[in-house]
Amino acid sequence: MKIKITAAPGSTIKNKTGGWRTFIPKTDYNTCIGCGTCARVCPETAVTMDKMMAKPKPVTDYDFCKGCGICAAECPVKAIKMELEEK
Repeated sequence: MKIKITAAPGSTIKNKTGGWRTFIPKTDYNTCIGCGTCARVCPETAVTMDKMMAKPKPVTDYDFCKGCGICAAECPVKAIKMELEEK
């Protein structure tokens, strides 16, 4: 049996999928401790850690962020809040 797939596995990096989200993560960098939990739990790898700063801080690529809120839910200091995205 053949199954037709709309996108090849592992091709998310090629397809900008953030356009359909409703909520967007906003990080409070004054509260953020730079632990990297948000980057580790992001299922789309839309969050990366900017290590060029004195303390690493998360950077979200909104082209790929689907607004799932896992980063906000898992943040140990609640530095990420999900806000309604204005389009």
